Amino acid sequence: MRKSRAFKLLANVCRLILACTFIVSGFTKVIDPWGTAMKVNEYLSIYGMESLQGASMAFSIWLCGAEMMMGCMLLFKVRIRLISIFAVLSMLFFTALTLLSATVIPVEDCGCFGDAWVLTNWETFAKNIVLLLAAIATFQWRKMLIRFVTRKMEWLISLYTIFFVFTLSFYCLDRLPVLDFRPYKIGQNIMKGMSIPEGAKPSVYESVFILEKNGEKKEFTLDNYPDSTWTFVDTRTILKEKGYEPSIHDFSMMDLSTGDDITEDVLTDMGYTFLLVAHRIEEADDSNIDLINEIYDYSVEHGYRFYCLTSSPEEQIELWKDKTGAEYPFCQMDDITLKTMIRSNPGLMLIKNGTILNKWSDEDIPDEYVLTDKLENLELGQQKVRSDVHTIGYVFLWFVIPLLLVLGVDILIVRRRERKNEKRKQQQEVKE
Repeated sequence: MRKSRAFKLLANVCRLILACTFIVSGFTKVIDPWGTAMKVNEYLSIYGMESLQGASMAFSIWLCGAEMMMGCMLLFKVRIRLISIFAVLSMLFFTALTLLSATVIPVEDCGCFGDAWVLTNWETFAKNIVLLLAAIATFQWRKMLIRFVTRKMEWLISLYTIFFVFTLSFYCLDRLPVLDFRPYKIGQNIMKGMSIPEGAKPSVYESVFILEKNGEKKEFTLDNYPDSTWTFVDTRTILKEKGYEPSIHDFSMMDLSTGDDITEDVLTDMGYTFLLVAHRIEEADDSNIDLINEIYDYSVEHGYRFYCLTSSPEEQIELWKDKTGAEYPFCQMDDITLKTMIRSNPGLMLIKNGTILNKWSDEDIPDEYVLTDKLENLELGQQKVRSDVHTIGYVFLWFVIPLLLVLGVDILIVRRRERKNEKRKQQQEVKE
């Protein structure tokens, strides 16, 4: 009897560990579908499957949905035999994948929990071993698992989980992630994020610029940057020597008109600076370009700085100017850095003295009805106050309360009705 109880307890503990991990893992990625798609593209590139990168966004949303669905189905014991088999198979796959990442094909991080919790490859492998054992135990002792809802209500659990995942992912894709775990979140001072403790040896990075002339492409650095007869193609940041790595290490603004590095000048400016971030300007949404031009005119009128940051070549910038009538100055920056800064193309940031005060997606750019005075006198010019705890609690309630309602209906109505029907059936049998 004691042995049976011990196995039952162990089985349910394994079920809960597995379910909660799947739910948390899916949630941390579903709030940042663009970041998840970038990680998927990284894996596809490493394994030579670049042709599939066009479907990375759809796959990332599906992956987040699958993880949260599996977590909820395990938690409520929905289709437990089928879902426990899927759990075992998925953990076998990801355990093998992380072992490859740790030994043969190194990946910077697995992206299991998005940017919320970054694990090393070996930490990820150890985590997956534990989850694989939990999945096997859950499958082996699935009959001992406690059921929270009846089979008649299982479809509601699955349906709402799907609805929640897709609603949240598309909202974060259209706007910005509801939670920002990256080094460029609101309130972060970029200069502070780039600083290195006294005595620590810094990592040495170098910006490499790919330029083209007469059909020939060559790589240059700031030290040997050529004349204007060369056409800009792309830029990237490379690690030359590993050392202490600050949270921000690749923020570098090169003024396109002069070729000068203006990073320190911008980040130490005590006034306001608008940064229009368009990592690939040829792919940027131009539906709200009038609002962007209005903000630039507003900046000029009140003496604020305004720069557009992009990794696109000069020819694409010129096409953008012709198409949109843009008059603002452009700066070159690393593509990955721009994607990390803001999950929107384009997106807008407001900084002051190097501190990020606010961020807007293309869909939320302030209009003339908001910009009615100097930024010093507007709420817009103050640092936006965000509480991660409050946001997590709010989203958690939106996820949990409907599931609790389903559970309540199941307990108060469905089960009660089943008990009455069973009692009536027994009475009928006695009479007969």
